[in-house]
Amino acid sequence: MTGQVQRAKVLVISLGGTIASTSASADGGVVPQLSADDLVGAVPDLRTVADIEAISFRQLPSGDISFGDLVALAHVIEDYEAQGVNGVVVTQGTDTIEEASFTLDILLDVSIPVVVTGAMRHPTLASPDGPGNLLSAVKVAAAISARGLGCLVVMNDEVHAARFVRKMHSSSLSTFQSPGSGVLGWVAEERVRIVARCAPLATVNLDESDVVSPVALVGCALGDDGRTLGELQRLGYRGAVIDAFGAGHVPSMMVGAIESLATMMPVVLSSRTGAGEVLEHTYGFAGSESDLLSRGVISGGALDGRKSRVALTLALAASRDAKNTTALFVKVRDSLSY
Repeated sequence: MTGQVQRAKVLVISLGGTIASTSASADGGVVPQLSADDLVGAVPDLRTVADIEAISFRQLPSGDISFGDLVALAHVIEDYEAQGVNGVVVTQGTDTIEEASFTLDILLDVSIPVVVTGAMRHPTLASPDGPGNLLSAVKVAAAISARGLGCLVVMNDEVHAARFVRKMHSSSLSTFQSPGSGVLGWVAEERVRIVARCAPLATVNLDESDVVSPVALVGCALGDDGRTLGELQRLGYRGAVIDAFGAGHVPSMMVGAIESLATMMPVVLSSRTGAGEVLEHTYGFAGSESDLLSRGVISGGALDGRKSRVALTLALAASRDAKNTTALFVKVRDSLSY
């Protein structure tokens, strides 16, 4: 294979999800039950690509994966890199791939490819996509050209940067897209084609003993007055992300609640559009991006709401000091570009 280490060693780590789901009973839906060995054994061609080791790390629907799980997983990956593994593939449910992969991207300080994949169609269906996705993911994990790109998501033969990828459809095989950047590459026959590269992402180092505190993701909608914001501190939240209109705008009746909240905890402003970035000084009305930033709110830049929440959560876990937390978040945010 072009660009591949000779007989690369690739570690496959299973977290559960649709790719590992089978029927629990004759009349029930599917649940994650297949092990990492089961997944690898179902794709004999993997052994022609690399030497494979498989680990069943968790067995969960992806909505149940926690930040604690991902911190522990990051340490496992770093340990295996130290032992000489050339690449890692993580299989999980697709519902939270965009958040889980970005979490790993921030936590991991490794040069080997770390590739997250999954499936939209479970193995009991007539045309499951899991085996093909796993094969392509292993090819990418084994490729020299995929080194130094941070955490990647490989689905439907496309290679995405974890920092930009989004799930855009509830069931389509082409659900994963990177609207802010486009794909980094693709897999065709036996070749991994990388056509764009990312700058290294800033990392946040966490131990498994570090406390991960809750961060609220608050949507913005027509006519919203922000009354829920006043309850966040009482409910135990240590940070908040406002998923605002357009370039970072909210109804004027939310402004007072947001300003008050920003005196209690870090508040990040993101755009609910999912592409582009929060502006800084274009609009000047009450509730505009410049108005909110002048009131102590932090710009999420090109991070969407979910990924802003990931970055803020990890920054809060790494530091109890408000200034340091903000600095860590901004460091990650500003390292996003190519």
